[in-house]
Amino acid sequence: MMKKGRPAVFFDRDGVLNHDAGYVHTPEAFVWTDEAVAAVRHVNDAGWLAFVVTNQSGIARGYYGPGNVARLHRWMQDELGRHGAHIDAYYYCPHHVDGLIAELAVECSCRKPQPGMLLAAMDDWGVDRERSLLIGDKPSDLEAARRAGIRGYLFQGGSLLRLVREAIEAAGPPVGES
Repeated sequence: MMKKGRPAVFFDRDGVLNHDAGYVHTPEAFVWTDEAVAAVRHVNDAGWLAFVVTNQSGIARGYYGPGNVARLHRWMQDELGRHGAHIDAYYYCPHHVDGLIAELAVECSCRKPQPGMLLAAMDDWGVDRERSLLIGDKPSDLEAARRAGIRGYLFQGGSLLRLVREAIEAAGPPVGES
């Protein structure tokens, strides 16, 4: 029997890990939500994988480039590391049908509510899909989770740490363990 991979928490970025200030792409514009760092650390300490899955239409719209997103994600990783936490991988969708950058102004399989980013992470990391979950702040996030075959939780502010704890607990132990 093949051993299952680790379960994962997929975090939407803007509106979940940070306050959504519209097209956030620099550390100066990034403000963590309450307990976001502690929530990521809890995922790490529980032995789960932690991923960021984020629509970044600002790239297609010409507001900023992929390098800005990469720099912000490196900065986030450094900030998390200062608190003993980390994201295992960052996935983002640069597409939007109304974009100004022609090659990115397309319908794609990665822009949420499509599940492409989640499915890519699952394939890349051998994720235990049955126990995995997504935390997002929009119906499109929850729809992406549904399409990927995982549970979705709507974050509407408050304690992200409490939501993560409850969601991981609700997942239960791996099959065959108790």
